[in-house]
Amino acid sequence: MTAPRRPAEPLSPTEPDADAVLVSYPRDDVALVTLNRPHRLNAMNQALVEGIYDACDEIDARPTLRTAIITGAGRGFCAGADLGGYGTQPGTEELGRVQRTFAVQQRITGLIPRLQRLKVPVIAPVNGPAAGGGFALVLGSDIRIAAASASFNVAFVRIGISACDIGTSWLLPRIVGAARAHELMLTGRIFDAAEAERIGLVTDLVPDADLLDAALAKADLIRANSPFGVFMTKEVMWSALEIGSYQAAVDLENRTQVLASMTADAGEAMHAFLEKRDPDFHNE
Repeated sequence: MTAPRRPAEPLSPTEPDADAVLVSYPRDDVALVTLNRPHRLNAMNQALVEGIYDACDEIDARPTLRTAIITGAGRGFCAGADLGGYGTQPGTEELGRVQRTFAVQQRITGLIPRLQRLKVPVIAPVNGPAAGGGFALVLGSDIRIAAASASFNVAFVRIGISACDIGTSWLLPRIVGAARAHELMLTGRIFDAAEAERIGLVTDLVPDADLLDAALAKADLIRANSPFGVFMTKEVMWSALEIGSYQAAVDLENRTQVLASMTADAGEAMHAFLEKRDPDFHNE
């Protein structure tokens, strides 16, 4: 196994929006998506948002990938919206202020379902601050890991607008429970990695130096399962959060299980288990 490559070197301050998002491949089947505006704590502007969309398209175009990891360059994950200016959403130049703002809002909020539609799981190793829109990216990831330096807050309410933005009002209560989510949304207070682990926002808390290795270790655990089985699990687990009854969830699960059981990889997994060896999956 080759040694993992670290995230690319951050941009210099003189090149604030060149390569706002970088995609690298520390392993052949792992994509590393690095938010790369460290001089702005990777705050969201038009270049960074579009870079995440482009990264998702690149990941979808590589069927051999098994996981995606999203993290931030420099000392933070993502500080949320860039209060210094977002930029212009293409195609909105001739629209009124409300229409332009609404187009930007829709584009940013579309990031979360785009991450959830990826066929591979998204792991978010959080380094430093994850606030506002950055916090929403963490919530929209499938697995969340915190470095000791990580901190979190629902920042929207701290700048005079609602805390209910970019899916936070829907995602946060489902991850940590309604009571905790309501307190975090109403106060907008900053909380640290230890509290994030205690309330179940993240599954692991690791030293900063071990953060990428911890994410790659999760990727190894995922790789041990069949690609189609993982894809079906991701799709159904997110759908199940929106299903209104137990029976509806079971009906969806039943169809998924029949589909997955008919793949060649399912047979390979069973043979490998019986023969006490590692399976050899081909996504077939």
